[in-house]
Amino acid sequence: MAKPSTTAIHGHEHKDNYGSHVPPIYLGVVYEYIDYELKEAVFTDRGNYLRYGREENPTTRALERIVAKLENTEDALAFNSGMAAISTTFIWRLKPGDRVIVPMELYSSTLALLNNIAPKLNIKLSKVWPSAESIIEAVDRDTSIIFLEVMTNPTNKVIDIDYIYKSIDIEKTVLIVDNTFTTPILLKPVRYGAKLVIHSMTKYFGGHNDAVGGVVAGLLTDTKVLWEWRRMFGGILQPFEAYMILRGIKTLEIRFEKHSSNAKAVAEYLAEHSRIEEVMYPGLQKDPYHGIAKKLFEKPLFGGVVSFKIKGGYQDVVNFLKRLKLVKRCPSLGGTESMAVLPVKAGAMFIEPEHKVKLGITENLVRLSVGLEDVDDIIEDLSQALNI
Repeated sequence: MAKPSTTAIHGHEHKDNYGSHVPPIYLGVVYEYIDYELKEAVFTDRGNYLRYGREENPTTRALERIVAKLENTEDALAFNSGMAAISTTFIWRLKPGDRVIVPMELYSSTLALLNNIAPKLNIKLSKVWPSAESIIEAVDRDTSIIFLEVMTNPTNKVIDIDYIYKSIDIEKTVLIVDNTFTTPILLKPVRYGAKLVIHSMTKYFGGHNDAVGGVVAGLLTDTKVLWEWRRMFGGILQPFEAYMILRGIKTLEIRFEKHSSNAKAVAEYLAEHSRIEEVMYPGLQKDPYHGIAKKLFEKPLFGGVVSFKIKGGYQDVVNFLKRLKLVKRCPSLGGTESMAVLPVKAGAMFIEPEHKVKLGITENLVRLSVGLEDVDDIIEDLSQALNI
């Protein structure tokens, strides 16, 4: 099997009559079609007929093949956002009476989605402390789905997915993993029993803050069913965005390595700064999740997100953000630019207030997505913004 960097470049398997090595952007909405049962149609390698752009697209399909190979799954389905991938998956998988277990720390739009659909579908939703032990303790015979991020957003806790895998019956309880923070460069959740792996491709896969997308990877038997739900909901990733992410994903590994090395240097700098109350980054040896991360991650890398607390009140943190010059003040992560955000006003805003207190998601917490700029320039900008 090819290594990730090779797969990210060549895994699309595109061939055409012109000898092009780059999949083109197929903007056509309709395709030659008479009757799929009579085989009077064009079929993809997945076995789906190519008929209409809401259902299938060759550019999007090329990207899906790459993601499936990177995650070591049989297939993948691309959506027009990470939340489209998550919401379609839940609507497909859940049925009345199901019980879903999630960590109380999770991208809060996912939590908001579950909070809204649970009463409509008569689903029992259990939110537990983000640890393998707490998740296992909550599992009972009615538990149908465990949904988690191995590295939590925004405080970078690392959940021991290996312990979960060894402690549950994966045939009875479906494990779904959002692998956006860690990427397949660090972790392949299917090796730990995950049935489905989800990404916001807006982040590290695209990598340039210029395309929104999501993806679900898993068994072909599952993606064929999910394909029907995507077709009905109309959530397919559009061809231009697919092309942009195809271009970005080619440099995934080399970018992720640079993100991680820059982030570690920034975390070490912040850990020694007198104005910093706490640094949350599993790449630091003193971090409480360093050991779990070393055990799980396939490379000695720890991702590009550093979270930290600034001493003082909320206005002190706002002033820090306003003084930043190089680092951009905006949400998202995994792009070329360094970006800082206040989680309480962005990605964590829908986490329940009492859970935020327990998790340490406070008003003085900053989440920094460390970009690909020269690390000395990043640190210099943080330094001038901190040193009032």
